[in-house]
Amino acid sequence: MYDGGKIITGLVIFLVLITFPIWYNLANSPDQNTIELEKPAYGEHCMKDKEWMRANHMDLLNTWRDEVVREGKRVYHNELDGQKYNKSLSNTCLHCHQSKEKFCDECHNFMGVTPYCWDCHIENPRGI
Repeated sequence: MYDGGKIITGLVIFLVLITFPIWYNLANSPDQNTIELEKPAYGEHCMKDKEWMRANHMDLLNTWRDEVVREGKRVYHNELDGQKYNKSLSNTCLHCHQSKEKFCDECHNFMGVTPYCWDCHIENPRGI
C-alpha cells in the first residue's frame, strides 16, 4: 500500500464530517433544546399531565373543534379526575394560561410552527 497514510487520513476526515451532526447535538446541553413556559395563573395542574399536553394538545384541540362544530358536544369529561371542562380554547385553556404571548406564542415560535387556531378565536375574550 503506497498511499496508506493518505487513505486513512481521508477516511478519518470523511467519518468526522459524516458524524458531525451527531457530535454537535450531543455537545449541546439539553437545556438549550427545551423551553420553560409561564406557570398557569389558576390551578395546580392541567387537565392532563405536562408531557401529554406538550405532545398531544394540538390533537386534543382539533378533536374538540370537530366535536363542538359538527356534533354539538361542548363538554369534555376528564377520565383522570372526573371533572368536566368546556371544550373551549379561549375560555378553558386561556382561563389558566392567560397570556397567549407568554404561553402559546413562546412555544410555537421556539418550535417554528404557525397554528391556525387564532384565525377564528379571539385571543383574549374576557379582556384579562
